[in-house]
Amino acid sequence: MAAPGSVQKAEEEWQAILSPEQFRILRQKGTEPKFTGEYDKVFEEGVYTCAGCGTPLYKSSTKFNSGCGWPAFYEGLPGAINRSPDPDGRRTEITCAACGGHLGHVFKWEGTKVPTDERHCVNSVSIKLVPENSAS
Repeated sequence: MAAPGSVQKAEEEWQAILSPEQFRILRQKGTEPKFTGEYDKVFEEGVYTCAGCGTPLYKSSTKFNSGCGWPAFYEGLPGAINRSPDPDGRRTEITCAACGGHLGHVFKWEGTKVPTDERHCVNSVSIKLVPENSAS
């Protein structure tokens, strides 16, 4: 895995390699409309990587159907995700530890029936599924 902050590019470089929607979400901390993302209802085996830099972030085995309208995971891969409080103090932002790309937010203590009682609410645009059969 890449060292934290190891993928550094100027904003112009990010704009050149990301789609406009990926740039808006990953680099400008946007949010895709709920129930519109590619991975909300996908439960295929594999690894979800950062759409910006390719760093592995989540195993598909930690994905669950939360009904929130965005892909939900109960934990990330060790060291892959950074957390920081939003300025409003109500939410905790999650970002790729390698490139700083905005993934979404993490919510705790919602009573979800998952081992960590956490919901990583992730924008589909921020991630890419590498299916298990091609992840080798």
